Amino acid sequence: MQIDKIIYMTSKLSNSYLTATFNHKGAELCELNSATRNYIWNGDVKHWGKHSPLLFPIVGTLRDNVYTYQDKKYTLPRHGFARDLDFEVVAQSDNEITFSLQSNELTKANYPFEFELKIIYTLIGNDLKVKYEVINKNNFQMPFSIGAHPAFSLPLDFTHYSLLFDTNTDLKFHLLVNDLVDSETSLPLANGKLHLDYSIFDNDALVFKTKPSSSITILEQNRSIIKISFNDFPNLGIWSKPNAPFICLEPWFGYADIVNSNGNIFKKEGVQILNAFGIFTSEYGISIF
Repeated sequence: MQIDKIIYMTSKLSNSYLTATFNHKGAELCELNSATRNYIWNGDVKHWGKHSPLLFPIVGTLRDNVYTYQDKKYTLPRHGFARDLDFEVVAQSDNEITFSLQSNELTKANYPFEFELKIIYTLIGNDLKVKYEVINKNNFQMPFSIGAHPAFSLPLDFTHYSLLFDTNTDLKFHLLVNDLVDSETSLPLANGKLHLDYSIFDNDALVFKTKPSSSITILEQNRSIIKISFNDFPNLGIWSKPNAPFICLEPWFGYADIVNSNGNIFKKEGVQILNAFGIFTSEYGISIF
C-alpha cells in the first residue's frame, strides 16, 4: 500500500536574489533558493527528515526526558515541542512574515506556563534575518531555552567543505554521552578553518557551552557560499550524520542536560529565566554569497 507524503501549508518570501519557503508546522524554514540552488537541506528521511527546526522550550535532551518544577515532574522530548506544532501567520508583507504559537492545554500539560512564541523572518537582499520573540504571559518567572537548527545542504563530497570561524584558537567543546553533555575536548583550526570530515561527529554533535565565534562561514572548495551570524547567542551546536550531505550550524540559548543534572528546571545549565510578563528577543542571520 502506498502512503502519501504529508503536505504541510507553506508561505513564501521572495526578492530579486532569494526565495524563502516556510512550513507552517514548526514555522520551519524549508527552502532558501537562489537562481542556482537550494541552500537548505531537503529533508530526505534517508538521512534526516527536517530542514531547520525551532527548538523550544528546551534545547537538546533532558536527563531521563524529565524536569522538575515546584516539586512536580514533567516530560519533554528532545528539543521540546515547538517544532512539531502548527504556527499561525499573524503578519506578512513583501519581505517579512511573522509566525506565532500560543500556549494551550496541550503545551501546558508538559510545560505549565502561559506564553507566546513568535518567529519573524525578514528577507533583505542576499540575507535572511531570523528573530525570536518569547513573551511570558504569567505573573511569575518562566524558564526556557530556545535555539535554531538549520541544516545547510552540501551537494559535493563532504570533504570539499570547511567551516571558517572568526578565531584561530582551538575549538573547545563538549561531547554528548547518551544525548547528555559530558567531557570537554578540542579540535585545532588551521587559519581559522575546520575542514569537514564525518569522523568529527563520531560522538554526535559538538556542543559549545561558550560559542567560539560570532559567525561561521561555509566554504565550498575554499569559496564562501553561506555565512551564519549569531552575535546574540551564547551557545552553539555543530552536527551532521554519517554520509549525510548537510551540516547543521545551531545557535542556542541553552543546551542538553549535563550527565549529573538534578532535573530542577530553574537550575538547568544554560536556561533562560524570563521575568513576569517579560519579553525576550534574539536574532541571527543567514547570508548567501
